[in-house]
Amino acid sequence: MKKLYTLLVLFPVLAFALIAAKVTTQDATSSLIGSAETNSERMIRQGRQIFQFDTFGDQAFWGGQLKLHQTINTLTPKQALALGLKIDSEALPPAVLQAIQNGTVNLNDPAVTLLLIKLKAVLGVLGFFNQNGTLSSVGLTCAVCHSTVDDSVAPSVGRRIDGLANRDLNVGAIAASAPNLQPVVELLRLAHPTITENQVRSILMTWGPGKFDAELFLDGKAFNPQQVTNAVVTGTNVSGATLIPNARGLSGHNLHTWTGGWGTVTYWNAFVAVNELHGKGTFFDERFDNPQQFPIAAKAKLGHVATDPDSDKVTSKLPALHFYQLALPALKPRPGVDFDPDAAERGDKLFSDKANCNSCHREPLWTEPGWNQHSPGEMKIDGFEASRAPASINASGKPVHGYRTMNLAGLFVRERGLFMFPQDKGRFYHDGRFKTLLDVVNSYDARFNLNLTDQEKHDLIEYLKSL
Repeated sequence: MKKLYTLLVLFPVLAFALIAAKVTTQDATSSLIGSAETNSERMIRQGRQIFQFDTFGDQAFWGGQLKLHQTINTLTPKQALALGLKIDSEALPPAVLQAIQNGTVNLNDPAVTLLLIKLKAVLGVLGFFNQNGTLSSVGLTCAVCHSTVDDSVAPSVGRRIDGLANRDLNVGAIAASAPNLQPVVELLRLAHPTITENQVRSILMTWGPGKFDAELFLDGKAFNPQQVTNAVVTGTNVSGATLIPNARGLSGHNLHTWTGGWGTVTYWNAFVAVNELHGKGTFFDERFDNPQQFPIAAKAKLGHVATDPDSDKVTSKLPALHFYQLALPALKPRPGVDFDPDAAERGDKLFSDKANCNSCHREPLWTEPGWNQHSPGEMKIDGFEASRAPASINASGKPVHGYRTMNLAGLFVRERGLFMFPQDKGRFYHDGRFKTLLDVVNSYDARFNLNLTDQEKHDLIEYLKSL
């Protein structure tokens, strides 16, 4: 009886010990393996913060060298909006928001611009301030080019939308306004020894809204001598700048930039953060050592940028930044509002059959699984931009330059514009050579002898808008 009593007394203790041991083992296992759900939430949260507010230390270039903050100190809100800068309404205090809605804000007062920057309401612009309230330096983030607003408060003022390109942003004009362009001049002189600061400013001003020429600082090629589509010259000495791409709907496929050699968005993040924004980081690509293709990059060793790990402000942030961008979905069109459902249904059949779009734009990725790139010859267009990207190697071991098969999801935004995204209306292809989807379809019809009727073109466009 005594033994039974002892067992009854000890049972709860033993049970608790076993449970505690099991919990401890589970905790140890969870700590070792981790949780996909917890990790994804953390990565998105960190990636969003990096995308919106991290300069990677580039204020040492934009403020410290180019002195861009000196220009911004005298920039009125009216001038800032004319340059395409956007205001996040959710970062504004109620009083400021009310004043904007009432139209009582002084759009000619530079102090208002500085206030908006201090509130972190100007997308992609991070200010560093003196005690008197003026800027001592300024840095730029991913969001300056790849975020916009929905205009829900006023034109260029509204809720932030990450991943949609700011096609109003005049990057070239902003850079050209910097008081000291000598660092840019010295870089371009590696390819053009006699180029002047005024000539550099003139080149930057040719880009226009919604465009950026990343390769200019690698190869020094400011202009496409002959823009050709289907053996027809459609422009000469066209600016080498390309459209700022949207950064939504990127998951599930490989190449993400206009030209294939740049690879995925995570490569581009490292390249832009270090060599374009001039953040403090590390970047490696020995393809930049080719002096024939990249005379500037080869001489400046831009493919071999190394920063001490303790000072590197880029590398540790690439995983979360990549994860956040891949998590941003393409916009979803609304039947009857953004496209005609009946016409789109007819266009669906054309997409796969007569127009043969699905041979490259594979449903439901709307690009190829695998290596989604085609040569200029296949596309029957000029190879100017394709030739500026690093080469990939084909099965025969030959270097190949090509254009990425664009993901078509959310294409309706660029055709219709929408009341809240007017800046994205029109301009298709890497350099914006086509103003409408009809222009694009007409070009494909001519290039590939599709013999589409006007009705078929209409139906195909409505289907494209439905994706």
